[in-house]
Amino acid sequence: MKRYFVTTFGCQMNGHDSERIKGMLESLGLGEAPAQDAADVIVFNTCTVREKPDQRFAAHLAQAAALKRRDPEKVIAVGGCYAEAQRERIFELYPYVDVAFGPGSIPHLGEWIGAGGAAPRGRFAEWRSFAGELPQKRERVFQAWVQISMGCNSKCSYCIVPAVRGREQSRRLGDVVAEVTQLAREGVREITLLGQNVNSYGRDLPAVARTDFAELLRACDAVEGIERIRFTSPHPKDFRPAVVQAMAECRAVCEYTHLPLQSGSTRILKAMRRTYSRERFLRLVHDLRAAIPDLALSTDVIVGFPGETDADFEETLEVVEEVRFDGAYTFLYSPRRGTEAAAMTEQVPEPVKHERLERLIDAVQRIAAERNAERVDRIEEVLVEGPSRTDPKLLRGRTRRNTTVNFAGSARPGDLVHVLIDGSTSTTLRGVERAAVAA
Repeated sequence: MKRYFVTTFGCQMNGHDSERIKGMLESLGLGEAPAQDAADVIVFNTCTVREKPDQRFAAHLAQAAALKRRDPEKVIAVGGCYAEAQRERIFELYPYVDVAFGPGSIPHLGEWIGAGGAAPRGRFAEWRSFAGELPQKRERVFQAWVQISMGCNSKCSYCIVPAVRGREQSRRLGDVVAEVTQLAREGVREITLLGQNVNSYGRDLPAVARTDFAELLRACDAVEGIERIRFTSPHPKDFRPAVVQAMAECRAVCEYTHLPLQSGSTRILKAMRRTYSRERFLRLVHDLRAAIPDLALSTDVIVGFPGETDADFEETLEVVEEVRFDGAYTFLYSPRRGTEAAAMTEQVPEPVKHERLERLIDAVQRIAAERNAERVDRIEEVLVEGPSRTDPKLLRGRTRRNTTVNFAGSARPGDLVHVLIDGSTSTTLRGVERAAVAA
């Protein structure tokens, strides 16, 4: 049996795409190899949003090239956003790569591998389609990602995603609900709806099929067997009242959302082309928490965007303190070739970026620790994911508010249990299992 090995970089969308790649390759008779050097087909699903994934990919690809020199029959395939961004020169940069494919062209890989087991050299897939009809190999049988759209119509000045994933394209509501229904039949209890901007879902569909994200949430909530619904990522500019109301009213929709801030300075937000102000963001947070009092919020923040002054950064810290996010992904601004921001003057010096990032991380971690400490002595509903990564005698799971809990108990992966919280850190809770959640 020929074997494959997939290495994934980047976001949850890439994670979902890799599940489809694995499922498709296994449907063709390939088995998963335990490591890259044991594989006949080596696949890289790449990211190019930031510089670090590019660097990691280059190191992994160099290892694959060495393996191919020893065994020229190995197939090296490069997919994802970096492949799309470098489509004009990827085979010139990496002549040992056999196949390249963009984020929406995963089926091409299966066609080539399935056509005799050897991919044509130097071919780049050209068309886009949803991977929802492809087989899927999930990490956990009780959790699944569901792609509801691909591409993005926003024009953020720092972001390469619209260039590499294309214009926004929504799946029909019926197709999404059919997939969710089938997942529920297979034992999935938690789904995460995926899109570059889930809030704008449905607006591009033909008039006869036009819908919106609020309607999709309600339709998924009605699927029997689905206990939890999450989604990522929403854009603040498109977070409409109907979605807030659906979140508050739908039983399965979790009390958690990821709400990217990027900057607390209206001046910098305008330069980023985020199309909302600091004040509008804060009003949205107020509306969300008014409708969903126990809501947990996480965010993204970019430090050192071109032209960011000390005063702009202080405004970001002020918003972080006011909103009190439960968690944050913090990034140093990294120029991406082909974006408007990469050509901007007033690039912030690296030492200044790093100093600001350290201050931001300190604030985020302090607030997250305080927020988690507020959960001590409460009983939380936890979906068990497996053994704790730090102590195999304990179990690990997540609350509806998306916080990791390490706890003592006898539950099995996929169980919903009640856990009494007796301790916390800035990133996790700990506790003791009290009882299973009634079905």
